[in-house]
Amino acid sequence: MVIELKDRIDSGNAKDVEDSILSKLEGYEGDDLELNASALQYISSAGLRIILHLKKQYKGLKITGVSSEVYEILDMTGFTEMMDVEKAYRVVSIEGCEQIGRGANGSIYRIDQDNVVKVYNNPDALDDIKHEREVARIALVLGIPTAISYDVVKVGDSYGSVFELLNARSFSKILATEPDKLDWCVEEYVKMLKKIHSTLVPKGKLPDARETAINWAKFTAEYLPKEEGAKLIRLIEAIPVDDHMIHGDYHVKNLELQNDEVLLIDMDTLSVGHPIIELASIFNAMVGYYEVDHDDIEKFLGISYDTGITFWKKFLAAYFGTEDENRLKDIEDKARIIGYTRMIRRSIRRKLNETEKGKAEIDLWTKELTELVDKTDSLTFTCNELVIEATVDNLPLVQDFVQDKLSTVDCPPKASMQIEVAVEEIFVNIANYAYKPETGIAVVQVEISDDPVCVSITFIDHGKPYDPLAKEDPDVTLSAEEREIGGLGIFMTKKTMDDVNYEYKDGSNILTLKKNI
Repeated sequence: MVIELKDRIDSGNAKDVEDSILSKLEGYEGDDLELNASALQYISSAGLRIILHLKKQYKGLKITGVSSEVYEILDMTGFTEMMDVEKAYRVVSIEGCEQIGRGANGSIYRIDQDNVVKVYNNPDALDDIKHEREVARIALVLGIPTAISYDVVKVGDSYGSVFELLNARSFSKILATEPDKLDWCVEEYVKMLKKIHSTLVPKGKLPDARETAINWAKFTAEYLPKEEGAKLIRLIEAIPVDDHMIHGDYHVKNLELQNDEVLLIDMDTLSVGHPIIELASIFNAMVGYYEVDHDDIEKFLGISYDTGITFWKKFLAAYFGTEDENRLKDIEDKARIIGYTRMIRRSIRRKLNETEKGKAEIDLWTKELTELVDKTDSLTFTCNELVIEATVDNLPLVQDFVQDKLSTVDCPPKASMQIEVAVEEIFVNIANYAYKPETGIAVVQVEISDDPVCVSITFIDHGKPYDPLAKEDPDVTLSAEEREIGGLGIFMTKKTMDDVNYEYKDGSNILTLKKNI
């Protein structure tokens, strides 16, 4: 039952207003009642008493469309604590506005030079807006650069959140208009994602993406052969619980460049989980959704299908710090399994299988998913490994990789410098001697353990067998004239690390440094 409150309710007309309301409620046996106050300009204590009487009779009473002035009175007198009171919302039109972003739950439009509005697909989106505001604040507090909504507005039949994004341009717009900046976009895209994935979220603050993915699997398994369907569920259930942040809808329309600062937007899908779940959504956004109709990526992201594939490939290589095609293909296949699982479920739930195009997509994804599940035994991978050509020119990349891992713990400056020196000495030694006169691959692995915090850095190469620890330490008491050149690098490494271990195994030199911090 909805009853309108109009104009003024004061001591002079309160009795007539109450009688009118009660007459409209005659015969109504429900418990819910909405008072629409969009035309109410004034209310005194006499009007408040009417509302209080109604609240005692109708437990589900709520007041909607309340002006700022009336809301202030209701808030001051405690009525906003006793019942649901919804403010009237400013009306915003998006007609003729540029769409600068699009996510699972809504689209983002620029409404003027300074502001954008995210319009939600759900017409009853107030709870969604509240959730997104809360998770965006969590992200901002944890150090993720994002915009916080400062207003809620009415847009058509739905609601929107307004953000200040002065002169911001999405990465999709940059890719479409400045293709020479593709590598820069990839670099910044990876940098932001690593910041997200290295952020530990206090337990219970964000939803668990793993549980969501398990639900996707249980739905999609019904549309696969029985054996592959059961295996799909087992694979996703075996993904470890992880309390690090993931965005959940991380694509090039959700990164904005504003005044040389990269901002993350569209935060309603923020959650925690293993990075493989994130990679699946990135694969879908950049490649998966367009495998049947390549033109769809132009409609969604404003870029070509070839650009989407190129971006995806470059992103994977940069994120994992390797050009090893076999390793990247293995990771891509793991992402595709979860990606196809999600897309099949989404399409069937939206009844797209009843269209010719939708059926073709589902048939393709189901075929690919069945084959991938059949040959895959795990969906996990380690982000703690860098595979790189062993050349001195690549030393900065190795140092950046190690420092990136150290940034996740409170590593003192002295220990950080000692680790940096040791990493340089070992990697340069591999680059100069392991494969001489040829070049080869070095693998650098970083593991960080707790209680006490200890960093382990392992170097693996497939060059000629060589144990640097077997060399006798130089006599540092000798004068410069008496000293032999060489040997100081491994000497400094042994002196500054808490443990250094070497072994030759399965045709590989394996040297591990350990430092307690």
